[in-house]
Amino acid sequence: MKFTAYERTLQGTGASRRLRNVSKVPGIVYGAGQPQMIELDHNALFFTLKKEAFHSSILEMELAGKTEKVLLRDYQMHAYKPMVMHIDFQRVDETTRLRKKVPLHFSGEENSAAVKTDKCVIGHVSLELEIECLASQLPEFVNIDLSGLVKGTSLHASDLKLPEGIKAVKHGTQNPVIVSVTLPRLETEEAPAATVVVAAPDKGKAAKAKKTEKQNAR
Repeated sequence: MKFTAYERTLQGTGASRRLRNVSKVPGIVYGAGQPQMIELDHNALFFTLKKEAFHSSILEMELAGKTEKVLLRDYQMHAYKPMVMHIDFQRVDETTRLRKKVPLHFSGEENSAAVKTDKCVIGHVSLELEIECLASQLPEFVNIDLSGLVKGTSLHASDLKLPEGIKAVKHGTQNPVIVSVTLPRLETEEAPAATVVVAAPDKGKAAKAKKTEKQNAR
């Protein structure tokens, strides 16, 4: 994916504010040389950020007549406005080894025994996975085949079959659940009919009422 950036000479809060006022986004490119201040067109960037590939693949940035390969590292949005405030890129080459979170795409669950036979519910617990690989091997996404799921099991990060050269990043001994398999909920049993309780008449009040009637009849 290609995009165009422009050199930025002025720095500081005031300069960044003036850029945003004219629909520009301040940014920086670092790694493999001196950091370079850049600016991008806000509207073009805003809609490009909605594309999955822009977050998880090697990008071609055109800057000052040259094309560099970069990776999106971070960006900041306004607290409540649909506005990109700042963006960071990292220069990469074929030998750069990196860690990056990539989206997970799931397929085949409708053909699994858990769904077809046992009517289980499949839950996608994690929608992305942090991986480590060479920049040249970075995938836009990782496809997970769920056709082998069976009742009573869950799919953990260690169970994933990743392409050669790509490995999941482990944080200590954590082995997070990626997909869960749960049994369907039983239908709620019909509640028994409510029992209507009729209060017995108060004998004292009844006697008093009769006495009053006799007095009135005299």
